[in-house]
Amino acid sequence: MTDSPRPLGADLARVAVFAALIVVLGTVTVPVPGGVPITGQTLGVMLAGLVLGARRAPLAVLVVLALAAAGLPVLAGGRGGLGVFLGPTAGYMLGWIAGSVVIGLIAHHGRFTWWRAGIGTVLGGILVIYLFGIPVQSLVTGVPFGPTVLSSLVFLPGDLLKAVLAVLLAVALRRAYPRAFPTRARTVAHAG
Repeated sequence: MTDSPRPLGADLARVAVFAALIVVLGTVTVPVPGGVPITGQTLGVMLAGLVLGARRAPLAVLVVLALAAAGLPVLAGGRGGLGVFLGPTAGYMLGWIAGSVVIGLIAHHGRFTWWRAGIGTVLGGILVIYLFGIPVQSLVTGVPFGPTVLSSLVFLPGDLLKAVLAVLLAVALRRAYPRAFPTRARTVAHAG
């Protein structure tokens, strides 16, 4: 059984909804010494990767980053403007793009399952984002790389909790509303 392609308007609406979700989750912040707060925005990025897939999820992230670059207060703590792309969080924000792609690639490679979603979320939503974020944070703050890695471990428990929450929400959404997911995933699920 194959599905007809989804209209462009439906895809754009989904991208816009997840961009808005990422922005709203930015209102959930916990300040941490070092200039990089714990936020709910990575949960939004994880959910975008799981639900929208590798092609559409980075578009939602790019919408948020474009709005931030235009000066709108869409990032954690109501931040926006070009200056945020020169600060300690710049690498993490770039990591959101790559991370959402990795999440989508892993979660939607074959049949969508909770374990595939979990692996994708941990690798893309945590590891990839850290690989972009930690070196830039070290460079911008002037703190050597090793101590920056160690200080970043404070984020790991919260990020693991966000990964679990993202997988639980995505699996529940997949069961309740499979049309929200990419067509290929729906086709594979119908075949299995």
